[in-house]
Amino acid sequence: MKDLRLWPMTLMGLVFLGCCSNVYFLELLVKEDPGIGIFATFSQFLFIALHGFVSSARCGTRKPQIHVKHYVLLVIFFFVANVSNNYAFNFNIAMPLHIIIRSGSLIANMVMGIIILKRAYSNYKVASVLTITIGVVICTLESAKVVTKNTAAHKKSTSTDDPDPELAEPTASDPNTEFLWWCVGVALLVVALFVSARMGIYQETLFKAHGKHSEEAVFYTHLMPLPGFIFLYSNIFTHMTLAVESPPISVLGVIVPCTLVYLALNVLSQFICISSVYALTTECTSLTVTLVVTLRKFLSLVFSIWYFQNPFTAYHWLGTLLIFGGTIGFSLS
Repeated sequence: MKDLRLWPMTLMGLVFLGCCSNVYFLELLVKEDPGIGIFATFSQFLFIALHGFVSSARCGTRKPQIHVKHYVLLVIFFFVANVSNNYAFNFNIAMPLHIIIRSGSLIANMVMGIIILKRAYSNYKVASVLTITIGVVICTLESAKVVTKNTAAHKKSTSTDDPDPELAEPTASDPNTEFLWWCVGVALLVVALFVSARMGIYQETLFKAHGKHSEEAVFYTHLMPLPGFIFLYSNIFTHMTLAVESPPISVLGVIVPCTLVYLALNVLSQFICISSVYALTTECTSLTVTLVVTLRKFLSLVFSIWYFQNPFTAYHWLGTLLIFGGTIGFSLS
């Protein structure tokens, strides 16, 4: 019989292991192909659905403990959040900013808690969330400066190298155009943030009403959205082709395209990550789960800056300290 006190701690450890390694392999994928997000999401959904069909549904012989109709709304939330998060990389969103904006989940969770559940929060919790909000805003504005500066530098370099201005392509490197597309990426992340918060609250109420069935929930939330990827077929096929044609590496003596290796490891780590998070929701409240996931993102952020040498200014660090300081303050209040 499992120790009820140790089990949540074990799940938290698996969340850190699976989710941190998942971000690492995702960044490797994005560096090879910035537009691979949709293909990666589809691969994750397909693998986890196939695994759940065998382990949870027993190849279709086991009836669901929670009626499928109750999963529909959860599936919509889950699909929109995941596709939006991964598609944002198409819009020049750097991994550190991606992590930082997603670390603002406590903001979205509190807003949704007030609107949907009519919850009241202490002044200390509100102050903590305001601190997180300020941190996210500082980091986002600083990243906007970096994007504009880098694009302008690229444009200047291009115009210097090309003596004939008519041969240049200003729309490809125009700072205003690049900034607007970057804003689209930020908007996608914000939408995903609030959709994820709404999903967490729905998930919490669903398990309270029908019992804790995390493995079943993981299966249906990955199986039911699969038809939706039909509308993204062209994007998936394009980036699948690029993955197959990526530079080869040797794995146990076998030559394999590097992107496919990164993708396989990303899918496996995503399975560990999502299964652990879902299991944790059956043991803790959505706010506790949000806290664990937020702290995990901090480790991923530090690793991304250090290992991948992503640009990170003093203002980024200030915003980061406010975000995670606010998160810790929220948990202690």
